[in-house]
Order: sequence, then structure tokens, then C-alpha cells
Amino acid sequence: MGYDPFMSSVSQGLQSSQYNPYAEEHNPLAGAGASYYGAQNTYSTPSQPLQYHLYYPLAPIRDTLQPYQRAVFDLFLPESLREDLQKKAEAARQVLASQPGVQSPSLQHYHSLVPLDIKLKNTPGIFGLPTWVWKATSRKNGNIYCLRRVEGFRLTNEDAIKAVNSWKKISHPNIVTTVEAFTTRDFNDSSLIFVHSYHPLSKTLAEHHFPVTTNRFSRPGPVPEKVLWSYLVQLSSALRVIHKAKLAARCIDISKVILTDKNRIKLSACSIFDVINFDAHRRVEELQQEDFFNLGKLVLSIGTNTSPRNMQDLRTLLEQLGRNYSEELKERVAWLLSAPQQQYMTADQLIRDLALHVDDVFVSSSNAYDEAVNHLGRELENGRLVRLLAKLGTINERPEFDGDPNWSETEHRYMLKLFRDYVFHQVDTQGNPVLDLGHIISCLNKLDAGTEEKIYLTSRDHQSTFLVTYRELKKQVQSAFGDLQKGNTKQQQQTSRGF
Repeated sequence: MGYDPFMSSVSQGLQSSQYNPYAEEHNPLAGAGASYYGAQNTYSTPSQPLQYHLYYPLAPIRDTLQPYQRAVFDLFLPESLREDLQKKAEAARQVLASQPGVQSPSLQHYHSLVPLDIKLKNTPGIFGLPTWVWKATSRKNGNIYCLRRVEGFRLTNEDAIKAVNSWKKISHPNIVTTVEAFTTRDFNDSSLIFVHSYHPLSKTLAEHHFPVTTNRFSRPGPVPEKVLWSYLVQLSSALRVIHKAKLAARCIDISKVILTDKNRIKLSACSIFDVINFDAHRRVEELQQEDFFNLGKLVLSIGTNTSPRNMQDLRTLLEQLGRNYSEELKERVAWLLSAPQQQYMTADQLIRDLALHVDDVFVSSSNAYDEAVNHLGRELENGRLVRLLAKLGTINERPEFDGDPNWSETEHRYMLKLFRDYVFHQVDTQGNPVLDLGHIISCLNKLDAGTEEKIYLTSRDHQSTFLVTYRELKKQVQSAFGDLQKGNTKQQQQTSRGF
């Protein structure tokens, strides 16, 4: 096992017992079974149980609801989508557990480094050198990035690292964005660092389709053919953009393609070969043909459930692919694996041949887009109500204005205070609090719309009563909040943002 002083210092900051609520196997050193870009490999134990199901429908859904009636969870995002988004946010925020005397590692303007892939020894990968993957936060903009360290690489040509500039211009939904690259000696050696965009809770296709399991009798079922066509279409689209920019991907490998969502993949680790093999001086056309070969090999590996290191007899594997899938898929993979006879293969030609399956991917993406817009429509109302609640919260009972005749809770400000009690502080005949979310949301929606409906407001001592419409209350909210924005004679003017 190779000794890395930087990794040894990080290991001192790891807790002796870790528990990860996301991991399928609750073992922090799961090795190849750990997620590549995910949160399984971070080590900060949550300080409290993660509350994902705030609006989860605990009771069975009632079928007797009237058309105008809604359950609580109908007003918010679906619980599965909410949980997924919260898990990704939690993964992005996780940091190494702090230990006395152990300083958090940093690289230039990147801090809070967290290892994403845990390897017990420095084994070279497809790049020929040991690599490590980290999650880090930038001091420049506060965004989170993925850092890939190529260990022991000595840069002999300054022009090599400039090759990354061409990749920084490429923006594609199926390519992980390249941010920058630089060299460092913070690891007590000569290392090369590549910075890419970070996608939490992602995993490589190798981890997804070839999971490490202790049950030798378990064998995963065949991958649906639509999934293979989707992979082929997405990677072909990525190659079309890369080849159009006079570049070659050179990293189409099952361990370098990440799955970020359901059947949504991205090509990662781009630009690394262009730097470390800068002096090889190979023609771009030859490298582009290798991309097609590697693409066919990737689909063949997943379709036949064969690890890439065991793919010696491609002809036999093609016959096996033909027995489980359509003849069209077999011919397309065979075309990718075949050497060009008279002219080079092109990504445009491949996209034209995949036109029917491109339409399937387009329909699937459009359906996912429509579903996301539908969910956002629910949250749109919630955003409006939050802004309204923020205004009411800033107006009611400000302690710094006690005794100020310019801000006494009389007239419209007093009615807003009574409206607050009407919405949030209602009680029943026994004096018990009434917790009715439907009443709260209904009142706030009517206030935001400014309807002509009248409500009866009374003070807590029942000495003052008002009959007022929501339209009048809305005008009072705008007037009182406008006074706050203008400031008064005793307070400096305060600026408001986002209201």
C-alpha cells in the first residue's frame, strides 16, 4: 500500500464510527461499492435525524374528497421528489468531521475538501496514474466543485495545461463541465488537479450496473433495451459536440460515465487525457474513431453484463447481445466496433442512424419537463405566500418602535395585528389552539389576491371589532411595508431585497 501523507492527515479527521443513512451498505469503506460523486463517502454524521417527510401522507388517501377539497400533501412537492432534492442538498453540505489538532485540507482557493471515492491503495486507473476525487467549495463564488487529483504527474510542457481552455467552452447536458486545471505540491508531490462541476449523489455506470455484492448467487437481470438506446443517444449527442469542436472525448469508459438521475448520464473526466498525453501528438481523427469504438464497447459491456476487463472476445459477446436484444441494436454496436473501411465514422452519421431512438429520448425528456413544470406550479403559490408572510412578520410588533407616534399600532397596523391573530391564533370553544393549514393558506391567498370578501376581526379583549375586506387589508400591508422601506426620523433607512 502506497503511503500518502495528505491522505493520512485526512484519515485522522475521520470519525471512528460512521453512519450514513443514504448508503445501501452501512460501511464507510465500501470500496468500489461507494458512490463516485455521491454522499456515501463523506464522513460527517448528521447532527440530528434528517426530516424528509414533513408533509408525507401518513394516512391513506381518502377517495371521498370533494372536487374543491385538497389534502395537505397536494399543496407541495411530491414526497419522493422532495426527499431526493433534500438528500442532494445534504450531500452537498456534508463536510469532514472536525477533530482537535487536525486542520481541514485546502487547495488554493478551494476549501472543505471531502473525498468522494475511497480507495485503500493507490492503484492506477485508465489514466495510467493513481487518481483521487474530492468535493470542495470555492472561496471565489461559494459554489461546490468536483476536484480530481492525478497523483505523481510532472508537467513538462506549459502548453499542455492550456488544452483545458478548449474544454471550458463546451457546454452540453451530457458532459460534465470543465472549470479549470492547475498543478500543486500541497500533497507533498507533483500533482495535477482538474476541477469539474459537482453532481451530488451521482454514481458511475460501473457502480450502477456492476455493484459489488457479497452474494455470489445473485445476478442482475438484463438491462432494458430502451435504457441502452438512451445511453447510446446521449453519449452520441455528447460526441457530436466534442468532435465538432475538433476534440476527442478519450474517456468513454464505464467508470467515467456518471448517472445523475433516472437514465440521465454525463460524460465526466474530459480534458484529462489531453493534458497528460499532450506530447503523444496523435491525430484528432484517430482519437475520434477510438471514441466510437469505446462507445460500442461500453454498450456491449452493459448489455452482456460483462466487465470491460473481461471483454477479450468481442465477436462472441456480440452474438450474446443479439440473443437478448434486437438485431438493430446488435448491428449498431457492431458498426461502432468495426474499423473504418474507406472513410472515417462521424457523429453526425451516428445521430442520423439513431433518429427513431432520439425521438424516444426527446419524448421522455419532454414528459419529465412537463412534470417538473407541474410541480413548480405548486411551489409558485408557496413562494408568493412566503413573501407575504415575510411582510407581515416585519410589520407586526416591532419592539424598536415602541412609543414612537409615527409607528403606533393604530388604524391599519392594528388591523394587521388582529388579522395575524385571525389567521394563526384561532382557538375552539374549549380554548384549544386550532391548527388548520387549509384555513391559513386560504386566508393568505385571499389577502394576496385582494378579494372583496369581508372578515370579522376582533381584539383579544373583545373591546374592538372591525369588518374589513381583504382588498383593504392588502392596501394596508402595502402602506405599512412602504413606511418600513422609507424609514422614519429615528431610524436609518433600511433597504429591502426580494419583496
